[in-house]
Amino acid sequence: MIGLFAVLALTLAIVGVFGVLAYSVQQRVREFGVRIALGATTGNVLRLVFAGTVRMLASGIVLGFVCAALLARPITSFLFGVTPLDTMTFAGVATLIAITAVCATLIPAWRAACVDPIVVLRDD
Repeated sequence: MIGLFAVLALTLAIVGVFGVLAYSVQQRVREFGVRIALGATTGNVLRLVFAGTVRMLASGIVLGFVCAALLARPITSFLFGVTPLDTMTFAGVATLIAITAVCATLIPAWRAACVDPIVVLRDD
């Protein structure tokens, strides 16, 4: 039952990150179109989108670590087989969330890199 809820929570996290990034990329379509028209390569645009993901991911992981560290003692009675501040658990969860965030970024990043600058500039 706990595993099912963990998979559900991870799925919701992936959908949430994908939604936020897809919206962010959609809002910046003109910027990407202008950058591509001025000579930016696909790699430059991909790096730009992934840099935003890394900033969002880093702030979320740091905030999550702080909240988890503060709440570790009160939930000690619910933990079985791990200490409240188990570094391997923290590192494993952070790695899993980072991997899922990068996977959720792939589609919006590719859409941003494939923007046709002629269509974007013609809309203005």
